[in-house]
Amino acid sequence: MTQRMAPCPDKPNCVSSRASDERHRIEPLAADGDPAEAFRRAAEAVRALPRTRIVTEEAGYLHVECVSRLFRFIDDLELELDADAGVIHVRSASRVGHSDLGVNRKRVERVRAALR
Repeated sequence: MTQRMAPCPDKPNCVSSRASDERHRIEPLAADGDPAEAFRRAAEAVRALPRTRIVTEEAGYLHVECVSRLFRFIDDLELELDADAGVIHVRSASRVGHSDLGVNRKRVERVRAALR
């Protein structure tokens, strides 16, 4: 499987399940049961987030833009299914600025909670 998600930049405004450092690392989403069904449910949870726009949607991959309410900054949220490992890798990153005040981590945890 080809990895599509870029690594996090050297700023604290990104989280990724593929990151090796603690500052950026977040656990992937569990793809329990049928991985394709788990990915479909995760994608539904992402679509339900406020102010999101789908950029790319393909089998096992989703990229959306999330617009902040106040300043209209755009963050990128990606999901990538790894069916063999039984996980959905995630990356959520701000395009601008240095700190995101934890917004990207909270966004991923919100998707995780919706899957429970």
